[in-house]
Amino acid sequence: MKSQGRSVNCWVQTNRDQEEIQKDMKILLLTTHLRMGGIPIYVVTLAAALKQLKHEVTIASSGGELVERLDKNEIPHIGLNINVKSELHPKVLAGGCSLIRFIKKNNIDVIHTHTRVTQVMGEMLAFLTGAHHVSTCHGFFKLRVGRKLFKCWGEKVIAISDAVREHLVNDFKVKKSKIALIHNGIDLEPGKKIFSEEQKRAIRKELGLRQGPVVGIIARLSSVKGHKFLVEAMKRVVEDIKDVQLLIVGEGAEEVSLRGQTKELGLSDSVVFAKSISGTAGVLSIMDVFVLSSIKEGLGLVLLEALSCARPVVASDAGGVYSIVKDNTTGLLVPPKDSGSLASAILKLLKDKALAQRLAENGQKLVREKFSLDKMAKKVHDLYKEVLK
Repeated sequence: MKSQGRSVNCWVQTNRDQEEIQKDMKILLLTTHLRMGGIPIYVVTLAAALKQLKHEVTIASSGGELVERLDKNEIPHIGLNINVKSELHPKVLAGGCSLIRFIKKNNIDVIHTHTRVTQVMGEMLAFLTGAHHVSTCHGFFKLRVGRKLFKCWGEKVIAISDAVREHLVNDFKVKKSKIALIHNGIDLEPGKKIFSEEQKRAIRKELGLRQGPVVGIIARLSSVKGHKFLVEAMKRVVEDIKDVQLLIVGEGAEEVSLRGQTKELGLSDSVVFAKSISGTAGVLSIMDVFVLSSIKEGLGLVLLEALSCARPVVASDAGGVYSIVKDNTTGLLVPPKDSGSLASAILKLLKDKALAQRLAENGQKLVREKFSLDKMAKKVHDLYKEVLK
């Protein structure tokens, strides 16, 4: 009879655990800032998708222009002074301490971190509050002392591509059983919008573009994005197609250097710089070829956006890009840091309209089938449930 009593108690406890897992979860997303960029956009869109799944979601960060998107979706934001480079900075400890009461008072189930700084903070908070910690690795980390001493990957770590998963296993010795491969997903609706010729002319005018083909890149102006190799490539492209223009959309530390490079190469009249934008569909609609010239890339969120809008793409075969761009099928792949190959691929797509259209259509189909925001959010949701078990 005692054995039966224990069995009944276990059955009751198991059912209570299942009820706990099935309930709407309370989730805290932590990231360093919400300025325009790949990780902040990922966090904001994930938050909106999780809210659609009826979960309570809060974001904590040092803020930025994307906070406006949270306001529109009625997603709470907690401001933290954590916009620092080092995970060992005193502000990380201070920021974490300021969240302890919030996590306990609101019974947060899962803390989901997205940058190295917040990974350390999330590990500390999970230890002090009893909440579960999940992290996402969005790219590639250097093997610094802090990362060796404080691993802080959480109970599970999401890798956004096969290349990132291999990086975690090979370079940081993270167990494969601890890693969940969940590719980035995007909202597919903007890519379905059809822009009229009048609207495209208005966009071109606003950006300061004249008539002629447009090659474009949307990325922060950082050396890791390889803009200088694209500018070098454009020297040859312009020599072949006189009225072609390069549109560089983004901001960052490399802007002065890139402007100087365009002037040295005699491309000042053929290269247009534009500030970061929150919605890419309109700008993508006027691009004849989209290029991502990265030296390192976790996956390439902007590649998904370009393909969703049926833009033919040329991309460096860096990091996890191969998960999206299959050479001569959904785009053209070239070696990183190779301006000659970049130029040849760009010219190929500008001159062969049938090829460009085929690649664009294949790419759009791939994104709609495998890289939707809904699919990503559901997989993240399932991972949270697994951790709660």
